Amino acid sequence: MKSLYKNLFLPGSLFFINLFNAQTEVKINTLFVPLGMYNIAVERPISSKITLQAEAFVSPWKSFAGRNLQIYMGTIEGRYYFGEKMKKWYVGPYVSMASFNLQKWNYWNDKPVKDEFGHPEILPDGSVRVTGKYQKGLAFIFGISGGYHFTINESWGLDVYAGIGTTQSFYKGYFKDNNQRYEGATKFNKSGELIPTRGGLMLTYKLK
Repeated sequence: MKSLYKNLFLPGSLFFINLFNAQTEVKINTLFVPLGMYNIAVERPISSKITLQAEAFVSPWKSFAGRNLQIYMGTIEGRYYFGEKMKKWYVGPYVSMASFNLQKWNYWNDKPVKDEFGHPEILPDGSVRVTGKYQKGLAFIFGISGGYHFTINESWGLDVYAGIGTTQSFYKGYFKDNNQRYEGATKFNKSGELIPTRGGLMLTYKLK
């Protein structure tokens, strides 16, 4: 047990203690809190101009305005500040991984369901079947972001930023009314897009 503590738990503990030392900033995205979504981050300098930020985003909504909107995403970002670290303008690459259960923007409206011949599907009561669709899967994101870090005082600040990246998704699509696959595939679908993937206004606090 002592050997295990020395070789595993002690180095891990020292890593996390070192992570939250002086000059480390903890943050929360103020734009998402009113929506019941949580975007928190920790930023730590590794040189006079470069920092590393670890970030988590959680949208727990099984239904938000009638739409699926569950997202669990982690992000690692490197930042290069043109002046002093954690002050004013910066730019840097980021990589994210997300698990999602949501409705893509082009599936927001419920539509009639058609069969393989293009005819409307008729329900037992004689009405046309109308339902929405949603997608579940994983996404891998690679992009670049930029922003501006405002200093309020020696402890508090604001971080305004936005990022765009290529999103590679592996997902399965389902009808909302019966949770059955709508695309007729047995394995995962794949899609790739170049879209804005992050942004906000973070309230920052520097640890002392």
